[in-house]
Amino acid sequence: MTYNLVESQQKVRDLAKEFGEKEILPIARELDRGAPEFPMELFKKMAAKGFVAFPVSEQYGGLGRSKLDYVALIEEIAWFDASAAIIMAVSNLASYPIEKFGSEEQKRKYLPKMCSGEFVGAFALTEPNAGSDAGNQQTTAKEDDDYYIINGEKIFIQHGNIADLIVLICKIVKEGEKDKVSALLLEAPVEGLTRETLKQKMGLRAATTGRLKLENIKVPKSQLLGEPGKGFRIALATLDSARIGVAAQSVGIAQKAFDESVKYAKTREQFGAPIAKLQAIQWMIADMSTKLEAARLLTYKAASLEDKGERFTKDAAQAKLFASEASNFCVNKAMQIHGGYGYIGEFSDIEKLYRDQRITEIYEGTSEIQRLVISASYLR
Repeated sequence: MTYNLVESQQKVRDLAKEFGEKEILPIARELDRGAPEFPMELFKKMAAKGFVAFPVSEQYGGLGRSKLDYVALIEEIAWFDASAAIIMAVSNLASYPIEKFGSEEQKRKYLPKMCSGEFVGAFALTEPNAGSDAGNQQTTAKEDDDYYIINGEKIFIQHGNIADLIVLICKIVKEGEKDKVSALLLEAPVEGLTRETLKQKMGLRAATTGRLKLENIKVPKSQLLGEPGKGFRIALATLDSARIGVAAQSVGIAQKAFDESVKYAKTREQFGAPIAKLQAIQWMIADMSTKLEAARLLTYKAASLEDKGERFTKDAAQAKLFASEASNFCVNKAMQIHGGYGYIGEFSDIEKLYRDQRITEIYEGTSEIQRLVISASYLR
């Protein structure tokens, strides 16, 4: 049985398992191999189960569950399909900054719609020249009476191609004043917004990714999230929380790779015996299990700190760094154990896990960025 810190996590796992077996497993391969199209029906089913609203406060239509319970949910859904986990989690990536930094009016206007699945959310930070250097925002907002006029481009935005509400990080520019990186709430579709679905993704193919081009879009000043100049702080706080989710996703992928490897090692025979009898295989299984459990505990530690309201920036970065790289290790060893049967997607899920896993070391901050965050917490 998977280790739980608290009893409620097992109930979450049981709920996720029931949903995964019924709603995800039958369609996961089809979604992975089809044309890039957001699986709206699956998203709606997740919303109906409360998965999309899991950590949002009950007063805004959510379930108000702990971060610890939420990472257990992400972990279990990722075991069935990493794409499904991110489909569920990205809406929270958008709802988190609204709940944490939005006005009461903004919270009541948008959070219930996001929790119910009526709105798909997206968080638009990355630009062609502002990835790891997130502060280098080139998307601008210029004041025009009661509006901001938005111009710029965003890329690699999860669900950006179909989102109804976009948390947009940009810089408010005003002649004679210093640019202020800020956050705006942009409802879509809207005149001046062009969206493109990015194709030929390596993994997470069912969770669509978009490019956004913004030309002279008028946004009411009431759509400002928080205060002018607080956008970078909002983005970093959102990323801190999201990194724990990526760690949980990584753990789910690693657990699947491990489980498949154990099963295969016990049944695949070579030299007259199951390959589980070979010391080389035994050592791979031992190393996989150890890295997996360490990744899980780092993830739970970060989630527990967030639940307590304590500072968790370093811990989220450590969890994301270690879990994503442990996941890489586990899927790589799973591929080695399965050999040709792992390399060909027709025979096993290992080929898909190998593709899906790789993004966990890139999005929400690369492994190199995590190392900078971690070291800065000790050296500043």
